[in-house]
This record gives sequence, structure tokens and C-alpha cells, in this order.
Amino acid sequence: MQIDAVVASAGSADREAGDRLYRKIAWRLIPFLMICYVGAYLDRVNVGFAKLQMLNDLQFSETIYGLGAGIFFIGYFLFEVPSNLMLQRVGARIWIARIMITWGIISACFAFVSTPLQFYILRFLLGAAEAGFYPGVILYLTYWIPSHRRSQMIALFMTAIPIAGIVGGPLSGWIMQYFDGHQALAGWKWLFLFEAIPSIVLGIATIFCLTDRPEKARWLSEQEKAIVVSALDAQAQNSESTLTTMGEAFRNPRMLLMCMIYFCVIMGQYGLTFWMPTLVKSAGVTGVLQIGLFSAIPYTFAVVVMISAGRNSDRTRERRWHVIVPMLAGALGYMIVAAAGGNVTLALIGLSLAAAGAITPGPLFWALPSAFLAGTAAAAGIAAINAFAGLAGFVSPYLIGYLRDITGTSTIAMYTSAAVLVLGALAILKVPAKLVNR
Repeated sequence: MQIDAVVASAGSADREAGDRLYRKIAWRLIPFLMICYVGAYLDRVNVGFAKLQMLNDLQFSETIYGLGAGIFFIGYFLFEVPSNLMLQRVGARIWIARIMITWGIISACFAFVSTPLQFYILRFLLGAAEAGFYPGVILYLTYWIPSHRRSQMIALFMTAIPIAGIVGGPLSGWIMQYFDGHQALAGWKWLFLFEAIPSIVLGIATIFCLTDRPEKARWLSEQEKAIVVSALDAQAQNSESTLTTMGEAFRNPRMLLMCMIYFCVIMGQYGLTFWMPTLVKSAGVTGVLQIGLFSAIPYTFAVVVMISAGRNSDRTRERRWHVIVPMLAGALGYMIVAAAGGNVTLALIGLSLAAAGAITPGPLFWALPSAFLAGTAAAAGIAAINAFAGLAGFVSPYLIGYLRDITGTSTIAMYTSAAVLVLGALAILKVPAKLVNR
């Protein structure tokens, strides 16, 4: 059953009424979730800016930094599925608040790191604390938005990643430059302290701003609630291949394919986000504030591409090529960065292409597994895919740090990131178009 028929049967005049309803839902949920994810992402990757001062202060090598950056995803991997199952049990409102407050407190503790072991432990705990936020939001949106509208919504939510780069780059550079030495604290210490505050505040606000399910939304009329619930029920009934139990999900070969594809997506993404400041510096940009400003340019380009691709994917209901093409473009961007040398203009062109190509597939990918996952399988399956792919977040920064230490350059690391994106793009061709293009 198409959503138009669902809307009509629920007493709505036409499709425009349904469009207005989902715009209303989007405006209520997406901006707040975006702001929360900006806070999450800042606390996750601000270590990339802190690195510009911290490594020298603490005498850490590139390999120590890369390992610490990656250990975050070990904690993330171990706690992600249990976290998503807990969210399904206690509700998104309480559980997301718990996640955000916990990670904010741990993030602030990085200001007091002095040894590699302390760095590793805090990165692990930060990953464990944040585990479940991103897959939890993806699961949460399945409670509200039918699948053929969801790519655009997820794309809007995930613009938080490049927005965090746009805001976080200049902000991090400004904090580190102008607070360095204030109250006898280094600039990177102030960075961790200041950027932890929004997550704690937003965690408290989550309790008051989110509603667990459409049925509980006081800001929807009874007719609007009925339309949303009927649309989601019709979608589940209309899918012949939907898996509904956790056992069915983990026995399905498509789950392994989804894990492999998303691993490649995340590998390409974190090759950029943890190393963007270093890559900009390597291109010849000096000064932490200037590095922050230049780092915002690729993320600005990525925002435009993400929103446009998500909208077009929902309009055409084509899913595979909307993921494949950006991944190939991202691979090309990495190769341009590798060849740019000290050419700042060429490096920024390559970084912009890499940012758009590596980040855009993230939200569009979820149209693939959500085509055959529902119920408890969706809660566990989405978390499992994200958790396994999150291991790429461990492999990528550690591998790049190691390659930089032994070669003294990022060239081989950039070509490796490009190859992984190409591999993931080719794997998507194994997904049946008739299953996901709807």
C-alpha cells in the first residue's frame, strides 16, 4: 500500500496533507537531534584539533594518537547493540539523555590526560558512553517516518557531521589560540572543557524535548497520530522480505553484506574527520585558527551534497546509485589530496570532494538494511551493522597514524582510504535493486 492510500484512508484530503504532517514531525524532531549530534561529534573528533598542541605537550607519537583515536570504537563496538536494545525497552527520551550526559562528563576529563594509558582509557570509556546514540536515533526515526520518506530525514540529521566540522573547526582553533595559557592551562585542555558543556546541557534538555512514539505526542492531533501509525503498519505489511526477530536478522546473509558495505563507508569517513586538521596543515596552512577556518570549507560543500542527494533519493526512490556515486567521488577526492603536495587550492578541492563523497553515503546507506529489517531485528540489526562498521573507526585512524609515522607522509594512507571506498561501492551492486528501491 502506498502512503497516499494510507493518508486517504485515514481521512486526509490528499498527499499535500501528508507532506504537511511529515514536515511538522521533521521540524519538531530533526533540528534538535541534529544539534545533539553536533555535540556528540564535536566530543568525538575534537581530539583531531587538540592533537595539534597535545602531541607536542605530552610527547605522543602519531601512532599513539591514532591508536587512542581508534580505541573509542572498541568501546563503541562492545556496547552498541546492548544500548540499542535498552533504548527500545526504556524509550529514546531517557536513554539518549543518559548517553549525552555521560559522554559530556567523560569528554571533559580529557583535559587532565598526561599519559598514553590515560588517553587510551578515556577514549575507550567515551566510546562506551556514546554507543547507541547514532543507531538509536536511526531506530527512533523508524518509529516516526515511513521508509520512502526516511532517507531525506536521515540525511538532514546527519548534516550534523559536516556542520560539526564547519562550526567545530573555527571554534576549536579559536579556543586553542586565544585560551592557550589562560589559568595556566594549555589551549587543548580548554578545548575539551568548553566543548563538553553543550552535550551535558543538551542531554538534560532531551528529557523535555523528545517524545518516544507518535502515539504519545501531545503536539499531534488524534487524526495525525492515526495517519502516522497507519502508514508505518502498512509499510510493514507490504514488505514480503521483512525480518522481525533478532535471530532472523543475524542469520541473514544480507546482514554480513550490510556490515561490509558500511565498514567501507565509515573507513572512508574517519580517514578524513580525525585527520582533516593535519591534512590542511600539511597543505601549507599555518596557525590553529587558520587551519580551523580552512577545515570548514570541505564540510560546507558536504552539507550541500548530503541534503541534495537525500532529497533526490527519496524523490526517485532509487537507493543504490545514490550511495555508489558519492563513494566513488570520495575515492577520487582522496587521490587528489594524495597528489596535491603543498598546493593548498588543489588540496582543498580534493578534501571537499572527499568530504562530500565519504560523508554523504552515511545517511543514504540506511535505506538498504531498513528495507528488510523491522521490530526487534531493526533494533539489534541497525546497532550490529553500525557497531561492526564502527571498528573501521578503530582501524582507520590507527592505520593512518602508523603509515604517517613510517613514511613521513599521508600519501599512502590517502590511497588506502580511496581503495576502501571503491570496494564498498562495488559491494553495493550485490544488493538487489528491487528490494531497496522503494
